[in-house]
This record gives sequence, C-alpha cells and structure tokens, in this order.
Amino acid sequence: MRTKDTSRLLVPKDRDLRARVKLFGNLLGNIIRRLEGEAVLQAVETLRKGFVALRKKDNPDKRERLMRYIDALDPKSLETIIRAFSIYFSLVNLAEEEYLHRERRRQVTEGGPLWLGSFDQTIRAFHARGIPPKTLETLLDQLGYMPVFTAHPTEARRRTVMEALRRIFLAAERLDMPRLGREEREELTRRLEVQIQILWRTNEVRVKKPQVQDEIKYGLFYYVESLFAAVPQTYRLMEKAIRRSYGSNEDGDPLIRVPSFLRFGSWIGGDRDGNPYVTPVITEMASRLAMEQVLSEYLHRVHTLRFVLTHSLLMCRPTEAFLQSLKDDENISRAVFKDLPDKMESEPYRRKLYIIRYRLRETLDTVRRRLDGEAAILPTHAAYGTSEALLQDLYLMRDSLISHGDGNVARGELTDLIRLVETFGFHLHHLDIRQESTVHTAAVTEILAQWAPDIDHEQQDESSRLQQLAALLDRKDLPTLSHKTLSAATRETLEVFHVMARLRREVGPEGIGTYVISMTHAASHVMEVMFLARLAGLCGWTEQGDSFCHIRIAPLFETIEDLRHVEAVLQQLLGNATYRELLRVSGNLQEVMLGYSDSCKDGGILASAWNLYQAQHQIIAITAAHEVQCQLFHGRGGTIGRGGGSTHESILAQPPGTVQGRIKFTEQGEVLSYKYSNTETAVYELSMGATGLIKASAGLIGLGNEDQTAHLEVMDTLAQQGEKAYRTLTDRTRGVLDYFYEATPVEEIGQLNIGSRPSHRRTADRSKSSIRAIPWVFGWAQSRHTVPAWYGLGTALRQWRNDDPQRLEQLRQMYQEWPFFRALLSNSQMSLAKADMDIAGEYARLCHDRALAERVFGLIREEYLRTVEEVLIVSGKGTLLDDNPVLALSLMRRNPYLDPLNHIQITLLRRHRALQGTGTGAADDPWLSPLLRSINAIAAGMRNTG
Repeated sequence: MRTKDTSRLLVPKDRDLRARVKLFGNLLGNIIRRLEGEAVLQAVETLRKGFVALRKKDNPDKRERLMRYIDALDPKSLETIIRAFSIYFSLVNLAEEEYLHRERRRQVTEGGPLWLGSFDQTIRAFHARGIPPKTLETLLDQLGYMPVFTAHPTEARRRTVMEALRRIFLAAERLDMPRLGREEREELTRRLEVQIQILWRTNEVRVKKPQVQDEIKYGLFYYVESLFAAVPQTYRLMEKAIRRSYGSNEDGDPLIRVPSFLRFGSWIGGDRDGNPYVTPVITEMASRLAMEQVLSEYLHRVHTLRFVLTHSLLMCRPTEAFLQSLKDDENISRAVFKDLPDKMESEPYRRKLYIIRYRLRETLDTVRRRLDGEAAILPTHAAYGTSEALLQDLYLMRDSLISHGDGNVARGELTDLIRLVETFGFHLHHLDIRQESTVHTAAVTEILAQWAPDIDHEQQDESSRLQQLAALLDRKDLPTLSHKTLSAATRETLEVFHVMARLRREVGPEGIGTYVISMTHAASHVMEVMFLARLAGLCGWTEQGDSFCHIRIAPLFETIEDLRHVEAVLQQLLGNATYRELLRVSGNLQEVMLGYSDSCKDGGILASAWNLYQAQHQIIAITAAHEVQCQLFHGRGGTIGRGGGSTHESILAQPPGTVQGRIKFTEQGEVLSYKYSNTETAVYELSMGATGLIKASAGLIGLGNEDQTAHLEVMDTLAQQGEKAYRTLTDRTRGVLDYFYEATPVEEIGQLNIGSRPSHRRTADRSKSSIRAIPWVFGWAQSRHTVPAWYGLGTALRQWRNDDPQRLEQLRQMYQEWPFFRALLSNSQMSLAKADMDIAGEYARLCHDRALAERVFGLIREEYLRTVEEVLIVSGKGTLLDDNPVLALSLMRRNPYLDPLNHIQITLLRRHRALQGTGTGAADDPWLSPLLRSINAIAAGMRNTG
C-alpha cells in the first residue's frame, strides 16, 4: 500500500510561477530535441508522465513497465536523461527564487506592512509596543550577525554553473518588465533559450576532485556575485523601515542610527579537522586571497566614485579637516599624479579619490606579491596599512559633503563604500581555524617530553594537566624548544599558530577569527591550545610585565555526551585563574560552539535539539556567573538533521536570554548557493536573519520571555524517549549499518568530486562513529529515508500522549506558544514530506540480506507512519506542510522528476556494484558516471541534502 502524497494537496495561487516553470521546461525540451534528438526527449517525457500517473494512482503493472524501460536504456542515454532532470531542477529553483523576489517587490510597491520578518514589520512592531528611539538604538548597537561559510562536501555545483544560472536569472527577470511588445518578448525569450542552452552544454559535474584552493575561490565567489551589493542594500532597507516608523532628523537620516552589524566568517582554508590538505601554507593563501578580493572591490568602487563626486571649489567649500587631509597627502602626490602634481586641485573630492585609489593599489600590490611567494613589505608611506585609515579618509569626505548641503549625495555610493569597509575591513571575513583536540594533546605531550622526559602529559589526569599547563602559561620565560627534534605532525601543528601570528600582523587583528577545538571533552583541551599559542607569541607577557592574549578559543561540543558535560568543562575552565586572566585581556568574551550534526547523528533529532537547548541555558548561566560575555556559535548544516531550516525561525527558537545581540552560525552545502547566488535573495536572507536576531535579543531592553516549566518537563521526557527509539535503531539493531551502506549511495558519494575533505574518519570502517555526519545525512536523504531528521519523534509523542486528551492539549499548547517546539515540529514536517517510503523500500531491495532489509526497513517505515500521524495530530493540520504551501507546491513540482531519478539511481547502483564485485575498475565502469550525476541531480531536486 502506498503512503499518501500529502504535498500535492496544498497548491497556493501561483499562476505566474507555473507559467515560468512551464516556459523553462518548454525551452529545455526544445534544446534537448534539437541537440540530443527526439528519442531522448521522448524518453524523458515517458518517465516523467509515467511517474506523474503513479503519483496520482498506484499501478504495479505500470511501475514494472517503467522499470523495464529504465533497465533497457544504455549508459549514455541514462546520463543524458539524468542531466535533463537535473537541469530542470536548477531551472525550477531559479523560477521559484525569482517568483518570490517578484512577490516581495510587489508588496513593497503596494505599500503598507510587509512580510513577517521584514525590517518593516519588525520595526513597526517595536514602535507599536511604544519602544522609544533611544531604547531601540541601544538594542541595535549591541547587534552582531555573522554567517560563517564552510566547505563541507554537500554542494556539488560548480562555479561555472552558478554563473550560468545567474545569467538565466537575469534573462528571465527581463521578461517581467511591464508593457513588453510581442517582438520584444520573443527576442527576450530567444536570449533566455540561448542561456539555457549554454547551461546544457556545460558539464555540471567536476572532472577532478576539488582542491582546497578551489574551495577557497568558490567561497569568495559569493562576495563578488551578491554580497558586495547585498550588504549596503540590507542596511538601506533597515534605515527605510526606521524612517517609516520613527521618522528622520533634519538631515534626512533615520532618527535611529543603524550600525554596521553584519560580519562574515569562513572555515574554508582554516578547517583542518579531518582534512589533511588544509596546511599552514593553504591558510596563509586563504587569508591573502580574501584580502585581495575585498581590496579589488574597494578599488572598483573608488574608481566609480571619481565620476560621481565631481564637486568644484567654485561651487562649494569643503571642511578644513578635509582640506588639511589633502595637504597631508602632498608627500605622495607626485607619485600619484606623475608630471601633473596640480591635477584636479579645483575638484578636491576627485583629487582625494585618486589618492585613495593609489594607496589602495599599493596595498593590493603588496598582497598579490605575497600571493606570488615574495616576502613583500608594505610601503607604509604610500599604502593603507589598515582599513581604519581608509575609513578615516572616507569619513572626512562624507562629513565635508554634508557640511555644504550635499548630505543626500554623501548618502549614495560613498555611504555604500563606507558600509562595506565597516563590514569587511581589509580581511573580508574572519578566518576561523579548527582542529581536533587529540592533535593538540599529542603535540603538547611531545613538547613537554622534551622539557621534562619523566612527565607523560597524555597519561596525566585532568587536574594534573590543568595545573601543569597553567604553571607554564604563568611563567615569564619558557625553556628553549628544539623544533628539529619534533615530529612532522607537531611541527605542523605549531606552524599553524605561527601563521596565525603572522597573518594577524599582515591582515589585521580581525583577519583571524576563532580557534575552534572539535571533540572538546575537557578544560585541558582549551588550555593546550592556549599553551601552543603561547609558543607562537599569540599570548604571554609584555616587556612591562603585563599579560596579553591575541587568540580567541572556542570549545566545540558535538556529541550528546559532550553536550551533557558542558557545565563541568566550562566551570573548570572559567574557574582557572590563569585562563580567566588571559580571557580578560583578550576582551572578556568566551565563544562556545555547539555542533548540531554530530549530536543528531549520535542521538537523534529530539535528543540533539533538546540537549542543545539546555546546553545554551547552562553556558549563558555559567559565563554570567563568572562575569564573562558569551557568544554562541551554532554549527548548523542545510538539512533538518544537521540543524537546518529557516534562519529567522531558528534564531527565534533559541532559548530566551541566550541570544544577547550576537549570533554566529555556519552556512554549509547547498545553503550557500541557495541564499547567496543572487543579490536579491541575499538581501532577503540577510534581512530575515537580522530581524530574527533583533527579536530574539529584545530581552536586552526588557522585552524578554521566559520558558514555561511545564513545557520543559514535557520536553525532558520526549527527548529521553526519542533518543531511546533512535538508538534502538542505529546502535542496537543488528545489521543496521550494513543496511545503511547497501540501501543508500553513501559509498558512491565518496567518489563524487564535490569536496576536498574525506567522507570518513577511518576508511573501510562500517561504523556509526567512523562516518561523518554529512554523508550520514546525505545518504539517508538520497534514498528518500531522511531518517536523522525525524526518527524517534513519533514514538516519543505517542508514548507521552498515551491517548490522554489533556496531554494532547498540552502538546498543542506547546506547539502554538513555544517557538522552539513549533520549529522542531515544522522542520520535521519538511523532512517527512521529502521522504518517500515506497521509494525507500526500493532502495532497501539493494541489500544482499533480504531478511535484514525487510526487518530494518520495516522499523523505519513503521516509525515514519507513526511520526506523520503524531505530528499532524499535535499540529492540528490535515496534511504535512499545511502551514507552508509554498514549500508544499515546490515539492509537488519536483516529485515527478525525483521519482524517476531515484529509480534510475537504484538501477545504476545495482549495475555499478555488480561490476565492482567482478573486480572491474572505475575507468572500465560505464555506469559510474551516470550514477554520480544522479547523486548531483537528486541533491538539486531535494534542495537541502546537507
């Protein structure tokens, strides 16, 4: 019996979107017919229409005929069909993105309140509650919003493909222009078809596995493609919303000043946990490439401003401070203007911009020489040494323009440049460093053995370790260290800290972000990193005898067990006088990272979500008790099983009082391309995240909420029951890991050239601890199980509810009133809707042991049906995604294409594995290439697989 396809019952009014999807589909069909032949197009249509019919009404005979049809196709035909489906998904994604942008633009045009989560709606709400301007400004001044880009191997899209998609987005957008004539529309449609044809001719799969250098450039792509434009626009939208609700001052500025609160981080080139290819040299290169990128952007904008700020001294009088700055520039004017030292003396702003351009070029040239391997020295007499020096010049120009009545001019391109420099500095983003705790322990053990051979640091108990490390950090002088006698691994570990020290001097203190320690189990793991930093001069004592610390260290708590030990580790760490002093002189801010991926893989969605929630409460309470500021760093992925979901709702679902004006979180996998490929969507995503932060931080001005004790008690029980059910499946069900490896394409995912990082911690190890969280989620998603995002939830809800009407009413009250519980169930609905137990059952037939497959799949299917039923009962909805019709419709559009793709992938897996069993190598396997393309295609269709 087929499970009910609930998503197709939820169709909102979207005629324009359906028309655009149909246009894209027709144009793609034309291209396939013309370039690949009628037979290929007919094959695509046969599969699409066949599986559409099966969605409407199951027919075993028809299903069998379709499977025989797939079986009869040769590898080349299958590969072309897969590409057709894959590109269709990309085009649908674009159509949806462009439609939503158009709808938001329509709301703005019509006037009145905007969508929930917009700056307009958020500021109106504060104004309606009677919050005075100064009070709201106090809140805004404490904001810090930081997405951190990571290079986890779940985004298969090439940069070339993303550029092609951007061109299609812009070409399609032109079709929305009003009053287009028939000939104009036909011409624009032809241009659109050309761009889609270019995409068809572009290989979407990488021929070679990307190197870390490729991933670094991939991450930088988003700044050029969208963020350099989106960031100033985001600030402008916020200012507009404030003007609308609170008004403006006499100069036209919003009554409440909007600070530059956006910041960006990156792990690409700094995350060495499990990735041997991230070397110290790579980290240096990543930092310099980022600097090159942002300086190039500033140069471009300064070049443009020269043709905007053409004010003549005959028409205005700049401020004395600005004129003095021009006099101060005389020492480099000959270098700037060559044989024309008096050039543009009557146009002071243009003259200043020429000087600014020259100084930026000198800085950029130094960075490029360093990238080329030179030990280039920055010419401080001519170049900008810091972004603050550039800002000082820009502020002088702005203030001078305002002084003679040109404030409206200053608020244009010049203010946008100022916003960029305030946001990105010369570093572009904060490059975090991450390494696993055992690496540090091994390095410290070897170093200390050189100084005291009778002491084995690794074998010491926690108290002895802390005491020894504190004593070493307290010393003014340390013994001489012989680097030559150290192992290569320890030398490399030390070199990372030396690179951090060099880059701090080269890029500025903001260039290097936080040092993250994965698998932090004890306070000594943090102290070990502080000790290694001391050896590189990142902390220690000045000549005057004062302590200093130029490193911020964040313990990362990942597993369920780690989360339960948060309190003990932090109490011991912050109770250590040596560490507290170093923390004080570094700014008294303790960052703590929480891992969503491993905790969910470890104990399931309920235990993970709840332990993370409780851990945040504990962390904030502990740091407050020690009078330390705290910043929580959320290690989220794209899928629900890795902490994904709407950023706005996720922030609002954090425990009350834990979002204290600052939020830092990872952006991983396909989330990057979904949010930041287009400027229009990037502005929306940044705005929604920022308003979530503002609302969640309202407690800073006395508007906070408190959790209800009764809700917390229920969640305690639900989490325990959910974890027990999940661990029963993943830890205690015999053969479940064999099922996972055989009923999903997880091993084949490792052959896809989408990331430099290995997918397993230990090769040839079929254990839950060996496989990383990302392929764990990816594998279950590809095979339409989506187990990590919901398994155990149905059992927990049913056991606690126990057919008691009063308990059901309490759960419904929690769903209505508690953002955390509502987000948990809403996100689970998304994953349940993306699962398909009938297709998952087809994957189960790939297992060699049919009895094992039936037993494991039976458990999964039973829990799926239970979870769907319980979630709908508690939410009071008739179907999944009842309250998210846009997503429901999106899934409905994808299913007719996902279904044949999954069945094609099953066929390819069977043939590929059969060949592998005969010892055939990858080079001689005709099924491998289409199989890898099917992984890409399904990832595009499901949209958030990692």
